[in-house]
Amino acid sequence: MKKNLKILLGSLILILLSAAIFNYFHQDIQIQSVTLTSPNNLAFEEDIKIELSRPSGLFVRYWMKGSPERFRTAKSGKAIEHTAHLMLLQTDTTYEYEIVIDQFLGQRSRVLSFRTPKQSPWLKINWVSDDHPHDPKALGNGLAMLCYGRVPGYIAMVDGLGQIRWYWQIGDIGVRAATFTPQGTILAMLRPPKVDAIDDTPKSQAEILNELHVPMRRGSLGFAGGTAIAEIDLTGKMLWRVDLDKVQTGEFKIIHHDVLKDKRGYIHTLYRPKKIVDMSAFGGSGIDTLGGDGILVIDSTGREIRKWNVWDVWDIKKDPYIKRFAYDRFHMNSLIFDRDSNYLVSVAVEDQVWKINAKSGKIMWKFGKNGDFKMDTTSWFSFQHSVNINLRNELMLFDNSLFRKESRGISFTLDTLSMTATTKINAPLPKSKYTSRMGSAYLLPNGNLLQTSAKTGTVMVTTDKGLILWELHASFVPYRTEYVPEIFWSKYFVRD
Repeated sequence: MKKNLKILLGSLILILLSAAIFNYFHQDIQIQSVTLTSPNNLAFEEDIKIELSRPSGLFVRYWMKGSPERFRTAKSGKAIEHTAHLMLLQTDTTYEYEIVIDQFLGQRSRVLSFRTPKQSPWLKINWVSDDHPHDPKALGNGLAMLCYGRVPGYIAMVDGLGQIRWYWQIGDIGVRAATFTPQGTILAMLRPPKVDAIDDTPKSQAEILNELHVPMRRGSLGFAGGTAIAEIDLTGKMLWRVDLDKVQTGEFKIIHHDVLKDKRGYIHTLYRPKKIVDMSAFGGSGIDTLGGDGILVIDSTGREIRKWNVWDVWDIKKDPYIKRFAYDRFHMNSLIFDRDSNYLVSVAVEDQVWKINAKSGKIMWKFGKNGDFKMDTTSWFSFQHSVNINLRNELMLFDNSLFRKESRGISFTLDTLSMTATTKINAPLPKSKYTSRMGSAYLLPNGNLLQTSAKTGTVMVTTDKGLILWELHASFVPYRTEYVPEIFWSKYFVRD
């Protein structure tokens, strides 16, 4: 009898406890207030500030009115006050949304709506026009990111219709180049105004060909130089900025071409170490200063972690070109991490890509004309830019082709056992799109290429054979254009 009574009492307690838990978790959480704002006064962003009656997680599901396509923001943590960032919105468009509170049954608000403002006047740029190839699907679901190097500098992300969908501006300095970090942010190399003004205005094919005989030397700040680095999150907030010309002295105050961030948060960039040499032994007139390149690793305050200097691994006594290119012997213009975390560096003057051991500093191999790999001579490249590992794990680059005067995106597979290279993609641009400097080529998820003819001010989506499907014409010279995949935004929103 006592045993049955204990069982009955235990069951009753369990039922009451379960009911209490059920009631607690299913008690309606009231939405106390909903406030909408357009951060940074940008028409394609909307922040929804939500206050609840008690702490809970939530997300916002939203869609263009009348569209079956749904998106939802990332689920927020348990709190009373929340901010949901709605990004990459269409301007002058009505959106509907509902707030979903994170409970067992997913308590939802009623469907609400808002209308985005018309595009800001200063962002109405006629980049894509009907009289040029303009297939909006050629770019896929991603965006094209390009930078403006004058003042005020900016980074813009553009969709297949040529509309700006993301924008960040800085008032006192230009943006030479920007790239993505493992932390899901944007790292920008900033350059002072009035630097490299010769490369700021798009040129015709005749002007580009005519300037080939002009020496590239334009001082220490030339060659896509910068003096500062900034990191920006996707809400447009600048997380930090370091001005190297203020915190560093001597050879570190100038960086150029590339900035990368590793998983530990360190910044990797190119700098310009010099070497004092008596050039009498090389046909010179005496003591001279040689211009070289190196890799500098710093933290976000500008503190040096380590550096690599090309002069430490280069024997000038065996260099037949040391007098001819004394002021800029290598012109390294691209820096990336290979899949094994060692460096790949574009050495433009050598028409080669070098692999450099990140720990020892030794040159592991040289790829290109007169390099370590056997390759089809028709695939030799010259003064190349934007070396990258594409989505097919091929080494890809933009061939400026100073000798053929025909720019192209080209990729290779490298066999480091047999030391042979096989050409995989060869996508030449029309001669009217030839650029002797700068430029980029990236493989898109849909198999097309995003190519930049920098000096003509043209960004294109082409087939892997070079057929132009889409063109963007800028009023300035974009150093390069990177592709922004849809997954890059997953921290903020995803398709539902």
